[in-house]
This record gives sequence, C-alpha cells and structure tokens, in this order.
Amino acid sequence: MHTAKFYESLPRQRHFSSLTKPAAFTPLPDDWVICCSDIVDSTGLIAAGKYKTVNMVGASVIAAMQNALDGAAFPYVFGGDGTSFAVSAAQAATARRTLARLRRWVKQEFGIALRVAMIPVHEVRAQGLDVTVARHAVSDNADYAMFSGGGLAWAEDQMKQGHCVIPENTDETPPDLTGLSCRWNTIPARNGLILSLVMVPGPMATASQFSRVAAEILTRTAALARGGHPVAAEGPGIALLPRGLGLEAKLTHGTGSVLRKWLSLMVGTMLTSWLFRHKKPMGQFDPTHYLAVMSDNADYRKFDDGLKMTIDCTPDLQSEITAILQKAQTAGHIRFGLHAQDEARLTCIVPSASSDDHVHFVDGAAGGYTRAASNMGKIQRE
Repeated sequence: MHTAKFYESLPRQRHFSSLTKPAAFTPLPDDWVICCSDIVDSTGLIAAGKYKTVNMVGASVIAAMQNALDGAAFPYVFGGDGTSFAVSAAQAATARRTLARLRRWVKQEFGIALRVAMIPVHEVRAQGLDVTVARHAVSDNADYAMFSGGGLAWAEDQMKQGHCVIPENTDETPPDLTGLSCRWNTIPARNGLILSLVMVPGPMATASQFSRVAAEILTRTAALARGGHPVAAEGPGIALLPRGLGLEAKLTHGTGSVLRKWLSLMVGTMLTSWLFRHKKPMGQFDPTHYLAVMSDNADYRKFDDGLKMTIDCTPDLQSEITAILQKAQTAGHIRFGLHAQDEARLTCIVPSASSDDHVHFVDGAAGGYTRAASNMGKIQRE
C-alpha cells in the first residue's frame, strides 16, 4: 500500500467503546509528519470571555487544511484551543505553507499568537513513543480520527517548548477558511450540567490499566440519554443574527473587506434562520434533515492520547465519575481534569449545506477542554 493512501484505507469503526482497546489502532507510516497548533495564553483569553474566539481559531486549522488538500481526508483532532493532525510526506509542504499563512492571519486579524509546529513521525518513534490512529464513524456521513501511542502528546509538548515550530513568514496570502462557521446558539444542559473531561494515562500506567478506567467511564455515561450527547436530536437553536457572525466574518473575509463579508453572512443567516425556525425546505436544503444529521455528526468524545468528552451530565453522575477518576489517579493509572458549566457550544465546518458530510465540534461553553486540561492533577471537589 502506498503510504499516501494509508488513512483512506483504514476501516471506519462504529462503536466508540471498541476504541478503549489498543488493537483498534494502526501505526502511522514512518514517513508521515505530525502537525500541531495551539493558542498562546488561551486560558487568559477564556478568562476575558473570548472562548468562542478560541474555539474558532482552534478549528480554523482544520478548515484551512481541508481546503488546502481539496477535501482529501486526513486524520485530525480538535482540542478546544488547538488542533493536531497528520499528513503524508507528499502533503507536508502544503501543510507547512498553510499553517504559516494561518499563523500570520490570526495574528493580523485578532492579535492572537498561534503556535504551529511540524515533527516527523520517525522522530517521535526515536523517543520510544508511537502515533497510532483509528477512524471512528459517528454516522454514515462523518468520521473522526482517534489517536493513541503517546506520540501526539509528546509532539504538542515539544511545540510548547519552542521546538520544531514553523516560523512566521512574509506570505500575505490569506488561508482559505471556506466552510468554517459559528452561528448556533449555545446549548443548555438538559440533565443538569455540561461536563468536560480530559483523562490521560499516568506516567507509569500500562495500556490495559488506562483502558479499564476509560471503559468504566464509558459504561457509566452510557446510562445517560444518548450517552450524554450534548446536542439534542432536533439540533440547537439559531438566532436571527448570531453573536458570532462578526467573528466568522473576520476569520473568513480573505482578500475582501470584513464589512462586505459580514453583510453577506448576515443576509444568508437571516434566510437560513427563517428556514430553520419554520422548517421550510429550499431547493436541495432541508432544515429538518440538516439538524438531524448535525446531531449525528457532532464530535463530543474522542481519544487523543487519552480520553476527552464533553457530555450532558447529571450532578449525581458527575460525582460518580469524579470518584472513579480520583481512585484511578491515586493508583497512578491516569491523570485527569474536569470542568463543569451550564452550556455547550458548537464550532462547525460545513463545505456544503446540501450534503451530509458537515462536521461539528462540541466543547463546553465556559472553558471546556481548556479549563479541564488546566485542572489536570488537581483535587476535584463537588
């Protein structure tokens, strides 16, 4: 098999629980590269009330790469304030150029420092780590990459230490962020709270020890309606003029003016909002079908060298999960962080509203994964 076709050839696994087993993952080819991104001082931006901006900038990496690769599938994982992904050797130059452009663009438009880095897989393996990947099909129309092996986390840490960072350049070409959007209302908890969880293996833990804890958490959350899925089957609401429209315009205006982009988005959003509210199809677009697919396609749990979940949770189950995690942390099997909030939020990539392959990244609306990660290792109290 040609390594460029590696990811396309992976089977799409339907059952998330099967991903607790290391055998579900396949090593990346040795000539591939890992790319990482994250926002400098995302915690400070969140404290300033800018988590929607953090989420959008974090997801912009995925939109930029999808467009740069002309829609070709590649493995990526969204982490709230950043994204990590892998590409083949043949795609590496495109990835480097795209990330450099995006880094400059985000600095120019928002004054936000975006770290971006690229590390060959063979360098990860030289550290005694690995990067293995699986494809989890959340529906018939969408799937997400899952990562294991410890290599992705190591690469992200190297980036934060300033290693393998892609430098700023003078290329003023804006990245193509077509499809990136943030128009939906936040989603209130139906069961009591939205719980964001980040859990990684302990320093000396075995794969089986971590897997057992992950499986126990998934078993407990399975008792929730739809496994704790924060997005209702009928989808979230949408305002006539969403508050995130200006943010979307600023990120995606390209070589045109921000005002012209905002006006274009405003007209289109007012129309689609009316269609959603009245459940009126138009041409090939059926709002009722779109919302059902959106809920199915949403990414609310993932494996990213650990387990990450944002679930609609009861207070009682939060207490149970906390007790399980604290016991496992004391035994050295895991490290974890939790963050509870009242709402979830969506960040979306929609290449075409008339096709069913749109993807939606779920995070907590008040810090989510970033706050949970910052609570890693701390004593959790209810």
